[in-house]
Amino acid sequence: MQYVNPSVRDRVLFVVRSVLEQNAIKADIHPESRLVDIGLDSMDMVALMLKVEAEFDLILPQPEITPENFQSVRTLEVMILNQLGPGTG
Repeated sequence: MQYVNPSVRDRVLFVVRSVLEQNAIKADIHPESRLVDIGLDSMDMVALMLKVEAEFDLILPQPEITPENFQSVRTLEVMILNQLGPGTG
């Protein structure tokens, strides 16, 4: 099992919560919560992608921008850790 960096998870949770608040969505979010199930639509996912890029100061490669990578906080966390490289997790 891959080591989980709480700092990255906390930052991802912060970004997801900010998108939820922006859309007046009240939800209890957990690492395994499916983002579409809590109310995020395709436009929200675009906003989430842009906020993730800004929060982590990175540009996500096009092949990484997939529904699978944006399913949950956990899948976002794994994708971000892979982008940040060794020593971040």
